[in-house]
Amino acid sequence: MLFKMYLKLGREHITDLNGYDHILFLTALAAVYLLSDWRKVLILITAFTAGHSVTLALATLRIINIPTDLIEFLIPVTIFISAFSDFFYDKQKNDKKIHRMKYILAMFFGLIHGLGFSNYLRELLGKEENIVSPLFAFNIGLEFGQIIIVLSYLTVASILVSFFKVPRRDITLITAGAAFGISIILMIERFPF
Repeated sequence: MLFKMYLKLGREHITDLNGYDHILFLTALAAVYLLSDWRKVLILITAFTAGHSVTLALATLRIINIPTDLIEFLIPVTIFISAFSDFFYDKQKNDKKIHRMKYILAMFFGLIHGLGFSNYLRELLGKEENIVSPLFAFNIGLEFGQIIIVLSYLTVASILVSFFKVPRRDITLITAGAAFGISIILMIERFPF
C-alpha cells in the first residue's frame, strides 16, 4: 500500500503543472523527435531517470546537501541548454555519436533535477523508518509520469507532421524557442547570487 502511494505521488509530482519547469525540460529534451523515434526517447528519458535517481537518493538520505536556491536556478539552465541544442539539431546529419552525447547530458541534467525532487520527497517521507521502498516507488512514478509527458508531446508533434503537414523542423524550433524563452525568464527570476 505504501509503495503504491509513493508511486502515485511520483507520477503526480512530475505531471503537476505547478512544476512546469520539469515538464518544460522533458519537452525540450524530446523536441527533435517524433513518435516513430520512441525507442531513442525511452532511452533518453531512462538516462534522465538514472541521473535523478542517484541525487534524489543521496539528497533524501542527506548524504549531499546543495542549497535549494542554487538548484532552483540550475533547473532552468538545463532547460536552456537542452532547448539551445535543439536549434542546431539536424536529422540528416544526426548519428549515434550525437545521440550518445544527448544521453550523457540527459543523465547529467537528471542529477540536477533529482536534487530538486529531493526537497519534495524529504517532506513526504517525514519520519518513515525505511525509505528505500518509498524512494524506489517515487522514482518509478516519476519515470512513468515522464513517459506520459513525452508520449503526449510526441503524439501531438507526430499528428502535426503527418496529418497537418507541419514541417518537423518548424515544430522543433517552436518547441525549443518556447522552452528557451521561458528558461531565460526562470533563470532571471531564480538567480541566486
